[in-house]
Amino acid sequence: MTNKQYNVLILCTGNSARSVLGEVLFNVLGKGKFKAYSAGSKPAGKVNPGAIEWLQAHGHSIDELRSKSWDEFSRPDAPVFDFIFTVCDNAAGEACPLWLGHPATAHWGIPDPAHIEGDAERRAAFNKAAEQLARRIQLFMALPIEKLDKLVLKEKLNEIGRIQD
Repeated sequence: MTNKQYNVLILCTGNSARSVLGEVLFNVLGKGKFKAYSAGSKPAGKVNPGAIEWLQAHGHSIDELRSKSWDEFSRPDAPVFDFIFTVCDNAAGEACPLWLGHPATAHWGIPDPAHIEGDAERRAAFNKAAEQLARRIQLFMALPIEKLDKLVLKEKLNEIGRIQD
């Protein structure tokens, strides 16, 4: 087994809710095997208050989190990604930058909790989004990544994205 640390980028249009949750959950659940980042095609400029509330309520630091453009990660000095996941349908359909390293990609669509009306309903939506992301991340981390060829790995990543939680 390799000690390689895999770089993961989670993309969403606004990079304010789902992709930020994914970044934090990947870094926590990955226990050093994965280094996750998040970005958006049209960043909102701030992390959604509902995401901040959920993260703080679950003991996660928000100090380093910010809404950022995917352009930051297409520069020559950016990390080379092994995996890139889109978590919103808009970002999945957009023309992405060319990524160094030819990362494996998949769409893991998660309903947007940010626009849910009502405090209790919004909290429930953030809980559900985080649970869906955590489940997919755990399934991904259980894959024998080093042993799968690129085509099989791509299909497994897509299968995880199709899971209905």
